[in-house]
Formats: sequence, C-alpha cells, structure tokens
Amino acid sequence: MNCCQKPDVVVSSESTFFSFDPQLPPAATVDQDVLVQIEAKDCFSNQITEEDQLVSEIDFSRINPATGPIYVKGAKKGDALAVTIHKIDLKQKGAIVTIPKEGVLGDMAEEARTVICDIHSDQLKFKHLNLALKRMIGVIGVATPENTPTGTPGRHGGNMDATVITEGATVYFPVSCDGALFGLGDLHAVMGDGEVCVAACEIAGNVTVSFKALDKLAPMWPCVETKDWLYIVVSDEDINKAFYEATRLTVRAFEGALDLDWHDAYMLASMAMDLEICQLVDPRKTVRAKLPKNLISIDLLLKAIRV
Repeated sequence: MNCCQKPDVVVSSESTFFSFDPQLPPAATVDQDVLVQIEAKDCFSNQITEEDQLVSEIDFSRINPATGPIYVKGAKKGDALAVTIHKIDLKQKGAIVTIPKEGVLGDMAEEARTVICDIHSDQLKFKHLNLALKRMIGVIGVATPENTPTGTPGRHGGNMDATVITEGATVYFPVSCDGALFGLGDLHAVMGDGEVCVAACEIAGNVTVSFKALDKLAPMWPCVETKDWLYIVVSDEDINKAFYEATRLTVRAFEGALDLDWHDAYMLASMAMDLEICQLVDPRKTVRAKLPKNLISIDLLLKAIRV
C-alpha cells in the first residue's frame, strides 16, 4: 500500500466525540485495507492558539476530542482490529502548557503557562531551542461496553500517550462491538516518555491509516508492532500493578509461543523484555512491555494473550 497515494476516505475533524461509546452513530463506514485520512484537532479542541491563552481559561468539556467514530466493515466482537499508521502530517504550530499542581512535579508547579511551538520541516522550535520531531498519537482506540471517556486509557486503548504509536506502527485493539467504532486524536509533535508536565507539544494534524480485522484474536490489552519490536500496553491507577500485568502477559506469551515452562519464560523475560513508561500524569498510569520480534511474532503474541 502506497501511503503517499490519495486517501480513499477522509474523516473530518468536525466529527468528534469524547467517549468511546458503542451507541454513537458512525461518522464514516469504511472497508478494510483502504487508506483513510483522519483529521484530528489537538487535545484542547484547538482552543489555544496564543501564549496569552491559558489552559485554566478554556472549556474543559472539550478536552481530548477523538475524530470518528469509524465503523470498519467486517470487524466483530472478539476480533483484533489492526490499525496501521501510514502517515502523520502536522500543522505548523503546537502548544505546550503547565497547570498549577499538576504533573509529576505538581507540588512545584505554581502557575499556568503556555508556550507556542513552531514546526519547520523536521524540527520543533521551543523558545530558543530546536528539537527533532517525534510525531505520535496520544488518544487512539475503539468503543467499550463501559462507554469510556476519551481521556481515559484502558483495554480499549484511549489516552495511552505511547510514543511508539507513530508512523509505521500497527496497533492492535480488542473489538467489543460490530464495526469496532474507532477514533483517534491528541496528536503530539514531540513527547518524552512520561509526559511529566501533563502535556506534550499538543498539535492538530492529519493521520492516514488502514484497518484489518483479525478473526477471534482480541488481545487482553492493546499491542503495538514496529519494525523490530512488539509492545503490550497496560494501564492502571497503580503503576506497579500495570508493570505486573505487562510482565505477566509477557511471560505467558513466551511460555505459550516458545515451548518454555513458566520459570524458563520468566527468566527469558528478565533478559529480553524491557519495561517502559508511557505516561505518568493521568489517574490511570500507562506502561508498556517491549519484546524483540526476533523472539516472538505478532501472530504468536496475539494468540497467547487473546481474551
């Protein structure tokens, strides 16, 4: 598939939602294996455009919009929805903010502040400094039976803020209703793992994706595939429980896929798995287990940790 070709479907950012709700009417219905361009607002619903606009002054009911929902033909409950991210095109300006009492150093954050960052080619200008762009998607997921707010990460995806969800990655979600009802938003031009001040460079843009439904392979938690790595992404209010679950599923995958007993799989995880932080600033923290593809394939991983 040529990601530079004209998309078959364009979904406008005028169609946004704030909860992964299975009862929402689709904004678009698409076939599998076609290119879909999704226009995304930033996490503030494009309410901040100048540095004198503070996050404390905006309408918080419009935080973390996702574009969609998109009904994927043929996707049914119990399937995995594979979403391949072909391209992320960003607008020319983004914003990063601080909020009093928020973030990892919330006890030291005393004021609301906004900095507008300009994008030039593959660089972001922050104050007098240049940073290399690291395009990524913060909110991405499918409908849940629980009708989950877009700002909440979970088994369906949501506000995972995983820097590995970027161009070239494929993300695998558990489908809980016909059509999956997919959506995404909250693009970042640059974000460090952890998103420690509660925001990244928040920016609007367009994301080109394609979909494929994998029969009866719904994973217990979202998985991400890149060129060399696989990831299991887990969220919990207690970060230690999130790390525990990511490790448990990795050991389960190694045991089931590699013909190892549990203790050998546990030892392999201690040598071959990396535990990484996605974000630390939501009530539910998000982490990921990183697994090398030269040990386990995505097919074997999905079979090992399916619901």
